[in-house]
Amino acid sequence: MAVIAVYSPKGGVGKTTIATNLGWCAAQRAGHRALLWDLDPSDGAGFMFALDAPRKRQARSLFAGDISAHTLIQPSSYARLDLLPADSSLRELDAMLLRMGQRHRLATLARQLERSHNRVILDCPPMFNELSAQVMRAASLVIVPLPPSPLSARAFAFVAEEIRRNTKRPPPILPVLSMIDRRRSLHLEALAANPAWPSIPMMSAVEQCAVHRRPVGAFAPHSSAALAFARLWDGIERKLAQLAARDAAQPA
Repeated sequence: MAVIAVYSPKGGVGKTTIATNLGWCAAQRAGHRALLWDLDPSDGAGFMFALDAPRKRQARSLFAGDISAHTLIQPSSYARLDLLPADSSLRELDAMLLRMGQRHRLATLARQLERSHNRVILDCPPMFNELSAQVMRAASLVIVPLPPSPLSARAFAFVAEEIRRNTKRPPPILPVLSMIDRRRSLHLEALAANPAWPSIPMMSAVEQCAVHRRPVGAFAPHSSAALAFARLWDGIERKLAQLAARDAAQPA
């Protein structure tokens, strides 16, 4: 199983849009048994997949051990893709994790999903706290959306330092240039300076995800945006294969 965290300390960078589209690509493009796990109290992933809002505040209870993940998991309308939705109880999660003192609680819960899902995508809240530290410890790979601006470059440096400070074996980081508008010189400069980084265009089809409440590949499969998400997922799979090969080559 691989855990792919979509994380940024900044809001409004396209994090949930990327996470939901990657979940769709994992299941529909790659055929994985995929789970999109929303850790943001705003429940953006549930909205994007047109799920009814949770009736009970139970998301935090999963971390307390009062309820199992499989009780909360909901199927999406797409084959092989499930969601573990958020609710407002997650606002209290950071304080609870600090009280529990279990630094790998999120990683432990993720491992319990291994029999049912082999790709877990985490939609993470935009903050530095105990939850973000646990995300870094659980992740096989961290995706960092970066709109092209000096503030984004600064945020990326903070993420790299957060990972280094909170993990003994840091997961790889994959920066993704998000909301790219090729009509803007700053955006073109960002693309030229980072040619190896994946990019997601600023297009109507991406914005329409929240209107249709569907991933872009489901309603505009031939659009440039859908192709960009597909290329991003293919890059993630290549990186995970490299990590698996590296781990297999290491002595037991």
